[in-house]
Amino acid sequence: MSDDHQAAGESDPTSEKLVELAKRRGYFFQSSGAYGGVGGFYTFGPQGAALKGNVEDAWRDRFAVAEGNMEIDAPTIMPEPVFEASGHLDGFDDMLVECPECGESHRADHVVEDNTEYEDAESLPIPEVEEVIAEYELVCPNCGAGLADQDVETFNLMFATNIGPGDSDPGYMRPETAQGIFVEFPRLKEYARNQLPFGVTQIGRAYRNEISPRRSIIRTREFTQAELEYFIDPEEDEPDLEAVADVEVTLYPASEQNADDGSEIRTTIGEAIEEGIITSPWVAYFLGVAKPWYEAVGVDMDRFRFRQHLSGERAHYAADCWDAESEVDGNWIEMAGFAYRSDYDLSKHAEHSGDRFTVFRQYDEPKTVERATVDPDMSYLGPEFGGDAQAVVDELEALAARDREAFEGDTVEIDLEGESHEIPVEQTGFAVEEQTEAGEHITPHVIEPSFGVDRLVYTVLHHAYREDEVSGEDRTFLELEPEVAPTFVGVFPLQTDDELEAEAQTIAAELREAGLSVTYDDSGNIGRRYRRQDEVGTPFCVTVDYESIEQEDGGVTVRERDSTDQKRLPIDDLAETLSAIRAGDLEFEEL
Repeated sequence: MSDDHQAAGESDPTSEKLVELAKRRGYFFQSSGAYGGVGGFYTFGPQGAALKGNVEDAWRDRFAVAEGNMEIDAPTIMPEPVFEASGHLDGFDDMLVECPECGESHRADHVVEDNTEYEDAESLPIPEVEEVIAEYELVCPNCGAGLADQDVETFNLMFATNIGPGDSDPGYMRPETAQGIFVEFPRLKEYARNQLPFGVTQIGRAYRNEISPRRSIIRTREFTQAELEYFIDPEEDEPDLEAVADVEVTLYPASEQNADDGSEIRTTIGEAIEEGIITSPWVAYFLGVAKPWYEAVGVDMDRFRFRQHLSGERAHYAADCWDAESEVDGNWIEMAGFAYRSDYDLSKHAEHSGDRFTVFRQYDEPKTVERATVDPDMSYLGPEFGGDAQAVVDELEALAARDREAFEGDTVEIDLEGESHEIPVEQTGFAVEEQTEAGEHITPHVIEPSFGVDRLVYTVLHHAYREDEVSGEDRTFLELEPEVAPTFVGVFPLQTDDELEAEAQTIAAELREAGLSVTYDDSGNIGRRYRRQDEVGTPFCVTVDYESIEQEDGGVTVRERDSTDQKRLPIDDLAETLSAIRAGDLEFEEL
């Protein structure tokens, strides 16, 4: 995930209130509080775990089930060679500046963004960040000491570990779930019957040793990702753009970000492709799929946009990338990245592992093609190169495949471990032959929608936070979508009474059997119970009163959270009616 981006306008206090509500009502709180807590790690309480689970289920339904993609669950610790191949050992860094007085480490780009007009300091080279810190005389956020003379250094974000005892193998906790999919591609392609395109999804934990975690669950060291790796044939596979062409989106392309008077563009996916604002049809397709999904789970579309990465902030593997961003307290935060990873990952793992990360593309009809081949004379190469003879053969084969003109002279030059060697062409067995081929092996390209679940949960809560007044009393409530609300219905007896409580318990059990998430509450007066459920975002409350038990199907009172309107419904129809409302097949106002 990339950085947060400052939006215009002053911050409001909603986040402070939300964090306090989250702790009080069991959404999320800092972990290991009994030992003073530790930065960047949070526990999701009963309400938060349920909300998070519902968001994950909704994502799975849309991006795995509805799209016909597979799902796997890979380990969170992987051996070092995986991350050598992926580039994370060398290219997964943040900029660190250390305070000379208190010794506190800070993200240098965050210090710049928080105290200057620079919005995307992450995209700047380190020397320029150092110049900005000096020019603005920026200071340590912790103690106020000057940072102008301090070096800005790179810091790798991966958590290192060892696999096994003794002289164990080094490993790392994965910084993204994607590598767990890429390294298993040789087997996964078999499950897909070697047919492109196909997608593989995964929902799981990832770990990044953030320099300065902040803003509760927005920037943490352990978090959940929901990722889709979609493998395509770049020459033949095209997305169904008609299905998303009319989806309206707000875009903030790199060209507008770099312009002095640049601004967001409101358009449709179809128009964005036609006008070249989005250059990858596949990225455009998944933006079109994601936008209505975000709206369905409760993201405010007036505070939502897709922002294109600037060239300096793109990950090492991304040819292009767009972020789904939400505005929270005056800041734009990234919730997802939609990257065109080309064949980077599969090619790197093929190079480092020696396994085959390709798919066989069969031609419609066999083709006769010319192939440059070599058949070296080993009686010459063996004495000449000894143990390096096979490496020479490999270099000759690779050179013949990419540049047959190199063999036109009397000798051909190859590079072996940085040293140049000339070999007589007659000893290479070079030839150009006609071959009939039924197909070819291709390395698929990858489109990656990568969702940060924790940030999405925070956004959903923030965008759902409401304050109003009911019957002269202040009320706080979460206007959560029924699909993701932790609890769908609360069931109450009107007052303490054995018969009322027994009937309420029976109704609660029946609603649970119908697949609804139910809480039972008989503590305090009815108004206080309503307020508790409003504050945790429960869409409906059912109250059992004396009419419910004294009359034949005397019904129950059903109260809707947002409007506080109440309707009388028959008990026999209650489960079916509430299930229809949750599924979106019925509106409360229609009852």
